[in-house]
Amino acid sequence: MRKLILAAASVAALVGVAVLAGPASAQAPIIIKFSHVVASNTPKGAAAEKFKELAEKYTAGKVKVEVYPNSTLYKDKEELEALQLGAVQMLAPSNSKFGPIGVREFEVFDLPYILPDLATLRKVTDGPLGARLLKKLDPKGMTGLAYWDNGFKEMTANKKLIAPADYKGVKFRIQSSKVLEAQFRSLGAIPQVMAFGEVYQALQTGVVDGQENTTSNVYSQKMHEVQKYMTMTNHGYIGYVVVVNKKFWDGLPADIREQLEKAMKEATAYGNNQSAKENDDALAEIIKTGKTEIIKLTPEQDKAMREAMDPVYKDVATRVGQPLIDEFIKETGGVTH
Repeated sequence: MRKLILAAASVAALVGVAVLAGPASAQAPIIIKFSHVVASNTPKGAAAEKFKELAEKYTAGKVKVEVYPNSTLYKDKEELEALQLGAVQMLAPSNSKFGPIGVREFEVFDLPYILPDLATLRKVTDGPLGARLLKKLDPKGMTGLAYWDNGFKEMTANKKLIAPADYKGVKFRIQSSKVLEAQFRSLGAIPQVMAFGEVYQALQTGVVDGQENTTSNVYSQKMHEVQKYMTMTNHGYIGYVVVVNKKFWDGLPADIREQLEKAMKEATAYGNNQSAKENDDALAEIIKTGKTEIIKLTPEQDKAMREAMDPVYKDVATRVGQPLIDEFIKETGGVTH
């Protein structure tokens, strides 16, 4: 905590100099520290680098974006606190991360099978519901800027996972999300919350038996090297919300903020267009290594998985909000779980 507070103070001083100082220091760039926990060769990593490129270009060097990938600056549990303290200006946490800080509505994205495809997702994120969810971050000292895709999750483990019964007693790493806890408990599995950067070692040493993730995350973190099987379930979605420290954002000159918004919009389109391709490419690379057997479910097996996880909706309705769940499903074209 002391480290974060000291860092926040130094950043605040730097921002103050860059934004408010007189002509003598007018050339000092505004620094945006952008921290994230995944590799650069992932959808989020690529979008962050594109934002850096465009932000520096559109502001003619008045803004400098420093991207810190792979938990090099902050880990999962630290990053939101660091943002609120001002020690870092920008993050792109997964939707799940906002539940533990009191914005439980974002956990609706974690519900199994609620999103059939990315086109359906856009109806939510690009519409009034998506905008309303972003506004719920304001009281937490952060401004929501955009929704970034990663993709759909698959199950990996060192045993074949085909029927719901196969999950019984299997220890699964999850993000901190009550919805994801309920999801794995509905299968009889044992969910264990763990930082993303610690997953590979935990799989390697047997601390956990399996995990759920997109293929780009599995491949970039080399999880396929320590997992014998991957079942293509597409049961859930991983997406991110790009957030910026509200005080920092509101304190920027209007013209600078406008250029950064433009850069963010274009970086979002770029990253989201890349996400499906990067996941497909990662899957091809995983198959090429021959270290992980890919399992595809039959329609009957897929139906059994959906039915097994159906109780999750009722379990978390009071936490996430039944009206929000209903609105979410309505917005996605009436697709049910």
